Amino acid sequence: MNRIDSLFQTKSSRILSIYFCAGHPTVEGTVSVIQSLQDAGVDMIEIGVPFSDPMADGPVIQQAATTALRNGMTLHRLFDQLDGIRRTVRIPLLLMGYLNPILRFGFENFCQRCQACGIDGLIIPDLPLREYCEHYKDTAEHYGLHIVMLITPETSDERVREIDRQTGGFIYMVSSAAVTGAQRSFDGQKQAYFHRINSLGLKHPRLVGFGISNKDTFEAACQASSGAIIGSKFVTMLSETGSDATRAIAQLKEALTKD
Repeated sequence: MNRIDSLFQTKSSRILSIYFCAGHPTVEGTVSVIQSLQDAGVDMIEIGVPFSDPMADGPVIQQAATTALRNGMTLHRLFDQLDGIRRTVRIPLLLMGYLNPILRFGFENFCQRCQACGIDGLIIPDLPLREYCEHYKDTAEHYGLHIVMLITPETSDERVREIDRQTGGFIYMVSSAAVTGAQRSFDGQKQAYFHRINSLGLKHPRLVGFGISNKDTFEAACQASSGAIIGSKFVTMLSETGSDATRAIAQLKEALTKD
């Protein structure tokens, strides 16, 4: 069974998924960050593939991607680092990246390498649902990879239901139509969006991402879905601690419980 499915079967609430950008702050830190996050009790990890034009990302993750590219991080290097990761890491791992580098690598080759490393899913923000269904779905499913699609407050009910039918794992519920970045709270408009999505009776669980950085936003995400995805806040703390992932995740978990 795919590890993402296994996670949601065994834990239906307060799931914590952490994003970090491979190659940031240091190019050789990928495995140690993953291991530290698992040791700290994180439920799932999204490994960012750095790209020069990350359109869905705010300034924190854009800067992390720039640093990673300057450090020499590439897809080939990332796969080499992830080789053997499943000897010690049990939790679900996803790669989050943009379509252009993946296509240059070759989509089937990319999926093969993901399977060989034990990657469970992919998040490709600029991959349209129709393109996925027509050109990539069969290949991804052949290699046991869940493609996780994003929805926003502007996504229609019809499209949300189609994503629910066509994709696997979970649905990434973006908290707003803006780019990534920490927020202090979720307003009534966002709460209404969460309620609308929950009323659709979807078969897949949802996780809320974008803007989660403190207790208020984390608790709101957990009330609206099966848990939260945190990226910018952790990336910032990872930089501030000098690439000490153990300290960074401890500080983040404290922030999520502190009034």
